[in-house]
Amino acid sequence: MSVPTDEELHVLAHRLGERLRQGRDHLVTAESCTGGWIAKCVTDIAGSSDWFDCGLAAYSYEAKQALLGVRPQTLETHGAVSRETVIEMVSGALVSSGASVAVAVTGIAGPGGGSADKPVGTVWIGWKRRGGYARAEVFQFSGDRDAVRRQTVATALDGLEKL
Repeated sequence: MSVPTDEELHVLAHRLGERLRQGRDHLVTAESCTGGWIAKCVTDIAGSSDWFDCGLAAYSYEAKQALLGVRPQTLETHGAVSRETVIEMVSGALVSSGASVAVAVTGIAGPGGGSADKPVGTVWIGWKRRGGYARAEVFQFSGDRDAVRRQTVATALDGLEKL
């Protein structure tokens, strides 16, 4: 995947907003490695208050637990960057909001923090519709911190549109 520009992210967010508005859906974001960038992209769109509920930037273990209901044993057993954690994040975002659609991201944007099992660029993204089952997918993005985060935002937005 190429690294998306600001304009490309804007186009993705605008297209998503149209779909959400048409479906009368509202979005909640639960973000770790992107630090609120998905919420920023969607709220850059004029009229986003019609379809954006809220965004939660939960970086620490404590924030993931308190804001999103991630269980301590999930974090201890699987770590923050895992399928199990992102599923609890996306589900918790829906519980703590009035939204009908959610996305959650957790990953290692770098430049440090990677390991042999979870190298820099490893990102889990989860999507869920209220009343449905969460879908989670792992990605291995390349580039520097900014590039990993941009690719994460674009992939999260694209997955929401498909949801």
